[in-house]
Amino acid sequence: MTTFADPVPGGRPGDLRRVAGLTAELAAQGVRGIVLAYVDTAGVCRVKTIPTGRLEAAVSWGVGMSPVFDTFLAHDSIVTTDVLGSPDGDLRLYPDLDRLVALAGQPGWAWAPVDRITQEGARHPGCARTFLRRIVAGAAERHGLAFKAAIEIEWSVGLDSAPAGEFVPAVSGPAYGAIRQVGLSDYTADLLAACAAQGVDVDQLHPEYAPGQFEISVGARDPVAAADLSVLVRQTIRAVAQRHGLRVSFAPAVSAEGVGNGGHLHLSCWRDGVNLHAGGERRYGMTAEAESFAAGVLAHLPALTAVTAPSPASYLRLKPSQWAGVFTAWGRETREAALRMITGTAGRHDQDANMEVKPVDLAANPYLALGCVIAAGLDGVTAARTLPDEITGDPARHGPDEAAALGVRRLPRSLPEAVEEFRADPVPRAALGPVLADAVIAVRLGEAAAVDGLGPDQVAAAYRWTY
Repeated sequence: MTTFADPVPGGRPGDLRRVAGLTAELAAQGVRGIVLAYVDTAGVCRVKTIPTGRLEAAVSWGVGMSPVFDTFLAHDSIVTTDVLGSPDGDLRLYPDLDRLVALAGQPGWAWAPVDRITQEGARHPGCARTFLRRIVAGAAERHGLAFKAAIEIEWSVGLDSAPAGEFVPAVSGPAYGAIRQVGLSDYTADLLAACAAQGVDVDQLHPEYAPGQFEISVGARDPVAAADLSVLVRQTIRAVAQRHGLRVSFAPAVSAEGVGNGGHLHLSCWRDGVNLHAGGERRYGMTAEAESFAAGVLAHLPALTAVTAPSPASYLRLKPSQWAGVFTAWGRETREAALRMITGTAGRHDQDANMEVKPVDLAANPYLALGCVIAAGLDGVTAARTLPDEITGDPARHGPDEAAALGVRRLPRSLPEAVEEFRADPVPRAALGPVLADAVIAVRLGEAAAVDGLGPDQVAAAYRWTY
């Protein structure tokens, strides 16, 4: 069985020795409180906060929080499974001191992701961060594989002064246009400064396609750190925006029409410091294992959408010919394919080559999304899968018969369709385990029922300010 060090009641001696120094350092920076953060099944970041002086107690004994949030919906209704959704019981939140950071965009506060532990000292089976750590550890143990990952963040910037509930873009101008960059240059400059102060390596920050939309890309890290970073960066984007009189949304679709906000996953497989997506003998330099990994992800994408596109609003975004990747197709630098192979610039293939999984948005719990995608890829490695024929151009141009001959399927068009695919695919369900898999199904069906009968505009409005 895969094992790794568990936070346990009573604290870890190494952590406890660090606490006094960290507490003094935070106090010197004017930090008064610490945000303890995790992401629930619905993709909502839930928090508890403690005064800085309570850090030692949190590291020693955790901070209490009900397990009921595992089956909260995005709007705080509660569904149940056989073991989750009850008002009974308690969990302990243990901060990860390696990820603790003072928030430059939120003066007076620090932030840390948490592991959720039962009162008996066992890892909670509904903890998504634990799940991802387990998948990564299993890949190393069984296959000798490690991963580098990054999550793109797209968001819509609106005026905080807009009428209640409505989205009014804070800036206008062409996609990727200098007009937009200049229009919000003070905000984005402060965002870059905050990221730098928090140790976040930003690769790019630019205006995107949709009205008021921007995107930030950060450096690749190990999967758990990449998921942590996605949560931290969104906290920072939101906090800096508020200080500028702006309001931001990471919802998959702030309006029913047009291009939505994505959260594309970038992932590469490594062994002994070597990138398996570069220097191999398969297509575009992939090794056989890298191709099998990609083929596994592609094969399981219909089921994965229940995790990577988990909101009813996700399916307002997942439309053909909008670069959302809604067909089970792959291609080199093909932005309409669900799986885009990136080989990088000549001379940097060994560092830059990776695969981008496109049908992902920021309603997704990043730990669940990365863990399930990796599990699907590992299934491909175990089965020695190969990729089908490559697609170029827009897969939507193929008629149904031609698409079927090419092995190209349309991904689910709705959340209930995605749940049915998830139920029919044992790989992601087995990876999650019964507790988390049942929570995914219950929460997704709960979200679908909550918007039953609503039109697209109403669905977009319902989730506009939830994420």
